[in-house]
Amino acid sequence: MSHKESIKKIINKKNKSKIVCLTSYSKNIAQIIDDHADIILVGDSLGTVLYNYNTTRKVDLKMIIEHSKSVRMGVKKSLLVIDLPYNTYRNKSEALKNSKKVIKETKCDAIKIEGGIRVKDIVSHLVKNKIPVLGHIGVTPQTVKGKFKSKGKTEIEKKKLIKDAKALEDSGAFGIVLECVYSDISKKITNLIKIPTIGIGASVNCDGQVLVTDDILGLTDAKIKFIKKYTNIKKVINSAVSKFKKEVKSKKYPTKKYSY
Repeated sequence: MSHKESIKKIINKKNKSKIVCLTSYSKNIAQIIDDHADIILVGDSLGTVLYNYNTTRKVDLKMIIEHSKSVRMGVKKSLLVIDLPYNTYRNKSEALKNSKKVIKETKCDAIKIEGGIRVKDIVSHLVKNKIPVLGHIGVTPQTVKGKFKSKGKTEIEKKKLIKDAKALEDSGAFGIVLECVYSDISKKITNLIKIPTIGIGASVNCDGQVLVTDDILGLTDAKIKFIKKYTNIKKVINSAVSKFKKEVKSKKYPTKKYSY
């Protein structure tokens, strides 16, 4: 399936079927979630999740490309979207140059950039150059200083979010991530625009949902309101490591079966 067909399939899910989006930073995880997700995102969240940075701003192009090359090997059917890191799309020419580099080196299907009205010309330029773009408004981690604060509480914020969403749609984005956006305004935006909205802490009113895979597995200690932990993989890892340790200490491993 071509990029165009894959993206059309995502757009056609609006008002019909919820879109499932999860993050991945490696082939092993990508292979598992590829059976379940519509979109796999190599997010710059890898900076905070894997590298323990205090901000996603420290993620650079080289880092996200290397992880994406690994993820690509595990993706067969999902749409592969990659975040353009902070300070890699400050103007139209920089955005196009770096998007082309990312797509060429990773064979991804689309890129994601943060911002609304302020990036509309950049989005438009990328789309005109046949680069599919997923937008991202509400809380935008690359520009947040201090604590994350949900968006859409005041009338000013609501109006800005609507303008941002419309600007991205008009610029040719095929979808928009709404992060930490109040339920009533995420519903309004979803009903107002023709492209899908994908929520993260933005209620069930969106056309789809995205979460960080490490968070839903219980691998991180994140205590953010919108994160639901679906399992505790730390317990499974701890149990396996504990058994390995006991067998090594008691000389039960390796037996002849596991020796040359």
